[in-house]
Amino acid sequence: MIAYLEGKIIGRQDERIVVLSGGVGYEVMLPVAVQRAIRSRPAGAEGDTVKLYVSFHQTEHNPKPMLIGFLSQLEREFFERLITVEDIGPTAACRALSVDVARIARAIEAKDAKLLCTLDGIGPRKAEKIIATLHGRVGKFALMPEGAEAPSPPEEEDFREEVMAVLTEQLGHTRTEAQRMVQAAIARRPDVSSAEELFEEVYRGERS
Repeated sequence: MIAYLEGKIIGRQDERIVVLSGGVGYEVMLPVAVQRAIRSRPAGAEGDTVKLYVSFHQTEHNPKPMLIGFLSQLEREFFERLITVEDIGPTAACRALSVDVARIARAIEAKDAKLLCTLDGIGPRKAEKIIATLHGRVGKFALMPEGAEAPSPPEEEDFREEVMAVLTEQLGHTRTEAQRMVQAAIARRPDVSSAEELFEEVYRGERS
């Protein structure tokens, strides 16, 4: 399975690019937000180098491999949560990501179906399914600065340290700010037992 690609952009067409890596050209589908971010990078013989986190899809019914590329591992993680929603497959989810992941995540947490309906291919029914499936599970992504590229999330045994690391290294907060946010979240909800629960409580506290 392909999870990461780094290579020269040798071709570009509609929502896809071709990345030359190790002598092989990989066709990669890009969400609109990613397309915008790399639009100015040249393609062809003098193509720029791109680094993509890849979500790989291949099924018995769709045997042709599909590679969908993201500029950060957090964006890919959000996408892979989005495709857990009923009736939203990889292609539909890719096209729905027409704005920053942070904005979509905030809409989900705020139960803002109206905003979700502005996404490509998302009508009222799908918007409600997205909210029903993902509400309370995407606070981490809602804390991302819009337009930011984030490094890979750390692997920490202590979930509090994992949250601290993501807040500082990926979301741009100072160590002092992150400590304040985590301590306040734990004070409000001392029974949190996972990084995901702690992220959700941090997000709720920052919105209040």
